[in-house]
Amino acid sequence: MTISTSSPEEKTATMKLKDFYFDLPEELIAQHPAQRREDARLMVVHRETGRIEHAHVRELPWILPPSCLVFNDTRVRKSRLLATRRDSGGKVEILLLEEVEPSLWKAVVSRARRQRPGVVYELPGGREAEIVGMEEGLRLVRISPPIDEVYLDRHGHVPLPPYIKRSDLPEDEERYQTVFARHPGSAAAPTAGLHFTPALMDELKSRHTVTFLTLHVGLGTFQPVRTENVEEHRMHKERFYIPEETARVIEGAKSQHIPVCAVGTTTTRALESAWEHGRLKRGWQETSLYIYPGYTFRVIDRLFTNFHTPGSSLVLLVSAFLGKDLLLEAYRKAIEHRYRFFSYGDAMLII
Repeated sequence: MTISTSSPEEKTATMKLKDFYFDLPEELIAQHPAQRREDARLMVVHRETGRIEHAHVRELPWILPPSCLVFNDTRVRKSRLLATRRDSGGKVEILLLEEVEPSLWKAVVSRARRQRPGVVYELPGGREAEIVGMEEGLRLVRISPPIDEVYLDRHGHVPLPPYIKRSDLPEDEERYQTVFARHPGSAAAPTAGLHFTPALMDELKSRHTVTFLTLHVGLGTFQPVRTENVEEHRMHKERFYIPEETARVIEGAKSQHIPVCAVGTTTTRALESAWEHGRLKRGWQETSLYIYPGYTFRVIDRLFTNFHTPGSSLVLLVSAFLGKDLLLEAYRKAIEHRYRFFSYGDAMLII
């Protein structure tokens, strides 16, 4: 089954980013998670009729018609390091994105205009970091002695997004991580997955098919769109992995006309990127797939996702799946009904 929700006009006309903005009251940006993961609210949007219903995530196993659910099991690293510039004593934050070779990392460094090759920082635990290059707006940082996951667990901070205006807390080490996280490598959480508990996963498995892939969340997912015209934005590459078993399960669902429900935009991009000639490519791959209105979906039939930032690539992806007018109407109702937005916020199911 292929899905396209865009009119011919959407495909040919230049789209302006400003048309995907909306006014969001600041108090609706969730600063803390719900007391219990599954207690987050759930807006259910019916694509064909435009009907909108209100529920809770804990009701998902019964609300969702029989489906093949696909989750992202990446694990968030404590990848935010507080550093001191050696020559000036200035404080900066280094967000590690990906280790490209031993000791060499792609990173985002705060106060970026001042951070040039040759600048050295002192890190916790007796390490130092030197900027040795620049690539696509990122910094290449060499850390010595080398660091590992044990070092990051001890000295790193949870990489909360900037719209959460507080320091990370002990609770974030648990709550900014899915309960099924397995493979370290993300600099941000696949936030749609944060709502699920072991009990809820068991209930889903008893009523639906459940499978997993891995996409390490990086700049491609959370980089702002800065172009006036939607089509001109370019995504950074992110690495993902499709296991053989996952590919077989999804291909089986497609052949049996069982709808595939992607849990999150990262899962969506991985699946759509890997689909080729009627099947999924297996193993490690890279994607810079940018989904915006006009895109024809080849794999996913349903989508479980959070409420996203105005004008972001995530809003554009959801708009491509749902249609811009219905998306903006759903977001208007979410604001009216005081849903909580962004990483620690509530969820939307599109069926």
